[in-house]
Amino acid sequence: MKAAPQYDTVIVGAGFSGIGAAIKLDKARMSNYLVIEAGEGPGGTWYWNTYPGIAVDIPSFSYQFSFEKSPDWTRTYAPGRELRAYAEHCVDKYGLRRKIRFNTKVLGATFDDDDSLWRVELDSGETVTTRFLVNASGVLITPNMPDIDGVDSFAGATMHTARWDHDLDLTGKRVAIIGTGASAVQVIPEIAPIAERLTVFQRTPIWCLPKPDVPLSPLTRRLMRLPGGHTVQRVLSQAYVELTFTLPAQYFTLNPMARNMSKVGESYLRKQVRDPEVRDKLTPRYAVGCKRPGFHNTYLSTFNRDNVELVTEPIDKITGSGVATVDGETRDIDVLILATGFKVMDIEDNPTYPVTGSGGRSWSQHFSENRLQSYEGVAVPGFPNFFTVFGPYGYVGNSYFALIETQTHHIVRCLKHARSKRAYRVEVKQEANDRYFAEMMRKRHRQIFWQDSCKDARSYYFDKNGDVPLRPASTLHTFWRARSFPLDDYEFTA
Repeated sequence: MKAAPQYDTVIVGAGFSGIGAAIKLDKARMSNYLVIEAGEGPGGTWYWNTYPGIAVDIPSFSYQFSFEKSPDWTRTYAPGRELRAYAEHCVDKYGLRRKIRFNTKVLGATFDDDDSLWRVELDSGETVTTRFLVNASGVLITPNMPDIDGVDSFAGATMHTARWDHDLDLTGKRVAIIGTGASAVQVIPEIAPIAERLTVFQRTPIWCLPKPDVPLSPLTRRLMRLPGGHTVQRVLSQAYVELTFTLPAQYFTLNPMARNMSKVGESYLRKQVRDPEVRDKLTPRYAVGCKRPGFHNTYLSTFNRDNVELVTEPIDKITGSGVATVDGETRDIDVLILATGFKVMDIEDNPTYPVTGSGGRSWSQHFSENRLQSYEGVAVPGFPNFFTVFGPYGYVGNSYFALIETQTHHIVRCLKHARSKRAYRVEVKQEANDRYFAEMMRKRHRQIFWQDSCKDARSYYFDKNGDVPLRPASTLHTFWRARSFPLDDYEFTA
């Protein structure tokens, strides 16, 4: 007789992945679940990231659940505070708050083979048991701290963009920012007007494209409340994202438009930056799509300011007073900002807690011996009753919400089938996993990442094995697969 767990399902994370999974479970009448969240509120990435200028880089109409369209966006690209408010709205509207345990960290999760359940250890000292465990801890959550000599020796204030200190006033300060990725693109234009001097240390330039970001008038927002109004906008914005990033990146060899995206970026750069030397430093030597591009209307022009310096010499070390580069120059500063992104493809940090599967095999051990892979981006052999959102080869590059809805649909299909069969153990078959991974390898040649134009991109899409665990497919294809994958690719033990 198997021991009964406290919960049918535990979801780790109350970002939009966890919120979406919880709503799906409720709709399937599987309400014996618990959501565990480290923060004081919901929102995940949008709870933790609050730096000045933070906003979505995908149109707001697409960056939301298809079943919960918000008519309250104030801009075509919503600022971060509105995404956080949207998370609160979803939690309250769908009655999830009573199911979420905030201010609680998961220290580890271990599968009990005898009872076919997970034991989840919490920082409160409690261990909860659950039949199924859903990892929704996200990928844009663990800050990537740069490996620079002396980074801890700086005597001034230091902060990462992912953990912004709003009590620190940058007005009149000498500020240095390391990194020119997506976060830097948004925060640099906010800092430059108030800092005495802003020094930007760039390793690899980012393609920055114009952002069609405009305020949404009260009339437009009223129209969004009309039947079909929001749906039309969502379809149009989803198509825009698919055409400007997903298809050029995933079908580069088949898509003539993909080859013209760099020309658009070059033209925009010429119009925005006056100094030819600075413009040359800001020009990427790789094609648009090798790294996720930035979208901003004032990032590039910020480098026209007299108080902004772009430094491309490699950093030698951080000193007590500033940043020293390999050419022997040291720039004294008051504040050091690390805009160095997240550990996106580092399996040691996703999940954000140790996971031990069947037979005592750890998640980290499994992936130290195998290349990153998972069945449909959701399940891994050897880890029964465990599902993850944003697993390897799940994400195609469109709105995260498209992925969330696709993968939570996959998960709930499995759980509903398990319920119908009275199964206490669900595990993806090794053969199904191998078949899916072989499909990913067979199709990846058409992705932009494998072209010569990407060799100098230093893209975080590449993992330690040199693979790019993005799904070489369109968003529509992933929606279809989530609804049609063979359930007998899993072993259901009753």
